[in-house]
Amino acid sequence: MTNKHILIAFVLGCIITIVGALFKIMHWPGASLLLILGMLSEASAGVMLIVKIYKNQNPNGFLNK
Repeated sequence: MTNKHILIAFVLGCIITIVGALFKIMHWPGASLLLILGMLSEASAGVMLIVKIYKNQNPNGFLNK
C-alpha cells in the first residue's frame, strides 16, 4: 500500500467521523454506525502507517518518496 492510499483512508475516516458527529448532534439515525466506521478507518490507516514506517528503515526519510 502506498503513502497516497494510507492518506486517502485517513482523510475518508475523518470525513465519515465528522458526518457521524453531525448526525449525533442532530439526533439523526445512523450516527453511531458512522462514528464507528470513521474511527475504525482512521485507526486502520494509523496502524498501516506505523507498519510502513517500521518496515522502511531508509535513512533518507519516509515522506521524501
